[in-house]
Amino acid sequence: MIPVKGHPHLYRDEKSGAIINCDNQSYHQYINSVNVRKSQRQEIDDLKKDIAEIKSLLREIVNGSR
Repeated sequence: MIPVKGHPHLYRDEKSGAIINCDNQSYHQYINSVNVRKSQRQEIDDLKKDIAEIKSLLREIVNGSR
């Protein structure tokens, strides 16, 4: 593999000419941030479902008391 000038973690494959990023630390940081966002999205979706259920129950209480 041939190092790319000015980019310490990039290398060019001699056979295919492809640029390969060998920065494992940044890759793992990216994967962790994706997992955190997925977890946060799931938590938000769960909260939305809970709020919808609470609203439904409140409507039942209000409509049932008339």
